[in-house]
Amino acid sequence: MNLLLARILFVVGSMIIGFQTLAPKGASGFGILFGILAALIMIFLEIGLRKVSVSGLSSAVFGLILGLIMAKLVGDAFSLAQLEADTLSTIRVTLTLIFCYLGMVMALRGKDEFNIIIPYVRLRRQDQPEDINLLDTSVIIDGRIVDICKTKFLGGKIIIPRFVLKELQQIADSTDAIKRQRGRRGLEMLHTVQKEPGVDISIHEEDFPEIAEVDAKLVKLAKLLNAKILTVDFNLNRVAAIQGIKVLNINELANAIKPVVFPGEEMKIKLIKEGKEHNQAVGYLDDGTMVVVEDARRFIGQEVKVAVTSVLQTQAGRMIFTKLEK
Repeated sequence: MNLLLARILFVVGSMIIGFQTLAPKGASGFGILFGILAALIMIFLEIGLRKVSVSGLSSAVFGLILGLIMAKLVGDAFSLAQLEADTLSTIRVTLTLIFCYLGMVMALRGKDEFNIIIPYVRLRRQDQPEDINLLDTSVIIDGRIVDICKTKFLGGKIIIPRFVLKELQQIADSTDAIKRQRGRRGLEMLHTVQKEPGVDISIHEEDFPEIAEVDAKLVKLAKLLNAKILTVDFNLNRVAAIQGIKVLNINELANAIKPVVFPGEEMKIKLIKEGKEHNQAVGYLDDGTMVVVEDARRFIGQEVKVAVTSVLQTQAGRMIFTKLEK
């Protein structure tokens, strides 16, 4: 249900209740106004509670229930004594207040000692935030996530949203042969990651039907879970970073661990094709880095010895400019 529609229905219901409550007293108009005012106050309170985390709320409820149970048990013990009804009632109220407060505080401070049966909500300590990584469609299809998981560099829990899995399935069922191949590769990579020992991976069922775009859903889920997004999508990287969400971009990681080269360093490179500028030729290192060689067009298809003149780091990756070694 749309959030605006729910609020409108709540206001209308409050108006009806206010009217029915004060109509017998001849103040039906005041009852309607009172209902509207009460509804608006509740809506403003609800808007102010947006920053309250589901994890914190669930742990507080758990502590409250635990406090009520303890207060009931201790109160029943006091009832065995020959006490007056008023005294016993005061003791019960006091115990309820004390144990509810202590239960909530203990649950909030020691979340890692408690677990409740709520999907994907884990109680943990305030000073030890859970490390959660959300996978998007592009990083699953890319496939390098498998090798990263095998090396144990990626810590914490890996979560795959249900809407990402659905998009991957749609790509795998596409009529376009290339898309279908990419989708099936993604499903295969996902199956490989799930079989990797020591990897904590799960499916998240939250869908956000009011949001159409998968990237927007992913950003919202990352906010709710206080999670990082693992991707190779440059646009998603920018959008998530603007909204204060941590992003792990595999392309940036690959660029960061590429071998360092310096001007004057010599290397051998096989020239594959022509460059953009006149008389240039282009080759590639084993890690995919583009090497541009000046005045080497006539050597395309051959392996030549070159010397590095400069290195250019771009958003798409790194480019090495060289010249033929005489």
